[in-house]
Amino acid sequence: MEESKKLEIEEGIVKMLKTVYDPEVPVDIYSLGLVYKIDVGNDADVLIDMTLTAPSCPIADFILEDVRQKVESVEGVKSVDVKLVFEPEWTQDMMTDEAKAELGFL
Repeated sequence: MEESKKLEIEEGIVKMLKTVYDPEVPVDIYSLGLVYKIDVGNDADVLIDMTLTAPSCPIADFILEDVRQKVESVEGVKSVDVKLVFEPEWTQDMMTDEAKAELGFL
């Protein structure tokens, strides 16, 4: 797959990830810095490494399934593997400035 097509798919994935929210936080998971890696393979298989704000998040399964379903809906994506990781540990420093402002950290 050509690089421009990969970038187009990745942009669609980022746009879709910005529609996924932790119900307890009014900021999307991408802006929170919870998505560590988006890898679009040559065969349009997508690997996403992400974390949660807390390892004991009671709705982790819901969030992961929401990510998987929404990314699968992006045009050009063949399959999605969402991997939950806790290294590096998430901190508030990983949030975008917009997210920090929304949550009153700026």
